[in-house]
Amino acid sequence: MNDFQREILAGIPDVLPEVKEYDKSVNHAPKRKDILSKKEKQLALKNALRYFPEKFHAVLAPEFLDELETYGRIYMYRFRPSYPMYARPIDEYPAKSRQAAAIMLMIQNNLDPAVAQHPHELIIYGGNGAIFQNWAQYRLVMQYLATMTDEQTLVMYSGHPLGLFPSHKEAPRVVVTNGMMIPNYSKPDDWERYNALGVTQYGQMTAGSYMYIGPQGIVHGTTITVLNASRKQGGDTAGKLFITAGLGGMSGAQPKAGNIAGLVSITAEINPAATQKRYNQGWVDEVYDNLDELFVHVNEAIKQKKARSFAYQGNIVDLWEYAAEKDIHVDLGSDQTSLHNPFAGGYYPAGYSFEESKVMMAEEPERFKEAVFASLRRHVAAVNKLTAKGMYFFDYGNAFLLESSRAGADIMKEDGTFRYPSYVQDIMGPMYFDYGFGPFRWVCTSGKPEDLAITDDIACSVLEDIAKSSPAEIQQQMHDNILWIKGAQENHLVVGSQARILYADCEGRTKIAAEFNKAIADGRLSAPVVLGRDHHDVSGTDSPFRETSNIYDGSAFTADMAIQNVIGDGFRGATWVSIHNGGGVGWGEVINGGFGMVLDGSKEADTRLHRMLYWDVNNGIARRNWARNEGATFAIKRAMASEPMLKVTIPNIADDNMLDALIEEKIK
Repeated sequence: MNDFQREILAGIPDVLPEVKEYDKSVNHAPKRKDILSKKEKQLALKNALRYFPEKFHAVLAPEFLDELETYGRIYMYRFRPSYPMYARPIDEYPAKSRQAAAIMLMIQNNLDPAVAQHPHELIIYGGNGAIFQNWAQYRLVMQYLATMTDEQTLVMYSGHPLGLFPSHKEAPRVVVTNGMMIPNYSKPDDWERYNALGVTQYGQMTAGSYMYIGPQGIVHGTTITVLNASRKQGGDTAGKLFITAGLGGMSGAQPKAGNIAGLVSITAEINPAATQKRYNQGWVDEVYDNLDELFVHVNEAIKQKKARSFAYQGNIVDLWEYAAEKDIHVDLGSDQTSLHNPFAGGYYPAGYSFEESKVMMAEEPERFKEAVFASLRRHVAAVNKLTAKGMYFFDYGNAFLLESSRAGADIMKEDGTFRYPSYVQDIMGPMYFDYGFGPFRWVCTSGKPEDLAITDDIACSVLEDIAKSSPAEIQQQMHDNILWIKGAQENHLVVGSQARILYADCEGRTKIAAEFNKAIADGRLSAPVVLGRDHHDVSGTDSPFRETSNIYDGSAFTADMAIQNVIGDGFRGATWVSIHNGGGVGWGEVINGGFGMVLDGSKEADTRLHRMLYWDVNNGIARRNWARNEGATFAIKRAMASEPMLKVTIPNIADDNMLDALIEEKIK
């Protein structure tokens, strides 16, 4: 047994580790709002100290209070492990359960500094999307996973391991809940308070459910979106200019997606560390902090119709206002700042430096809020000028429209709806989600690139075979995804674990997974494969301003689908399941359900994958069908035709003209 394995098995150590120096080379979370009363701070300390024996309390109490006062949270930096954090091959983890070892791999991938946004604060992406609240929780979870059997289930309450409970082999190995607050206590300041107390967290779905695979996860969705946004404008993508923002919190996917789609792109980012990280990773081609200089190079790329990604090191508002003032033609516009977290690091106001903003955020939160709102009003005004000249602008679902409306920006139409569509309303919903296409993802637990290459080939072969008999309604979707998987390796998408994402429908996901399981059984793949998905999907997410924004029957503000999704996945064979308050558009704005599934080449895994994946997709199609979404009704009727045991309620369609006349006559 090596030192890494021994440290995992030790959990909370018997001897206090040495205090760790604050590592300034790592991107750190901003200081959180000082929201607790004196009495509440005492409670936060009591809550933190219950992880440790009383003999340590006199040393740890002042240390934790200092963290709370300095950073707004108790992270327990002292207990951050000494070993490097990355997705090790599955055989390197000490574990009695192969499934548990795979989960340990996924957790460590989330916390890899190349993957995580603020790794030392356990923040994975989105500004506040956490995997755990503190390092004691991490240590306990890894110890539990290392010692559990396949007849136990680990129960997770917002990062806290409640414990191991007896269950059975067919039960999930881990059940995760994050942020499940009573509805009247689910406002942004409630999150600040109860997170500071150490009793809840914002898991951001794929962060808090151990299914984040780095920026690749968002690249595909962004690529599909910009491709189809460009198609709406006519012609191909060559020479078209795409402007957006955010290289940190939401993964920095846009420059890579722009290059894959063949666009010229500019992504603004205020945080120099985030910009440098994406440049070092090769996800952005050129970086400029001077707008005049930037556009010299941008215009050259447009002239040459050369796919090229540029980063503007500065505030997005300055970029938009410059483009509007100089009358620059912009084809596509969007925003991927973390506006679901507008006052705690997700958005930085124009007119202030990055450092000035961080200080104001922590010390003058009300002034900072007003500065954000003023910036959003300027932001929208500049975008409006450019859309009036032909730019197609879409909201990527990170609450840009919502927060702009709260800021009093000119973002609403006369009928009370947003001036601009969500990308789901125009593109992803009707073209993909309604037909069952969504972000299927997998991780090769061997850590070998050659295993990933084999899975790419398998997935491509399966899709090409399905495409031969696919109906016309989904041929474009099939074609786009075949091209994606064929180019996946040359586009160097891997950051962290050997993972891949691919948009597929129920048939595609099930057949690909079954072939993976066969390849493990016959030795073509050297180790198990973990399946999962993002929250930008068909079934797992109820989010009225993003994933379910193309639901128009009034049910967009309900969350039955996400809850049913997780329950159904849990008893149909998922290795772990998760349910979250929050994800993408923010705390209190969405309910997200997720899963992970380990394929080990067994007949049992084959049974589970067919049983669970079928439900995981068709649950959402059935709900979207009931909302009268035409594509979903087509898809669920097709599913029923192929599976006699599936019986779904189909809506009858009322005549709009008849109802209009009735309302006009009866309601004065």
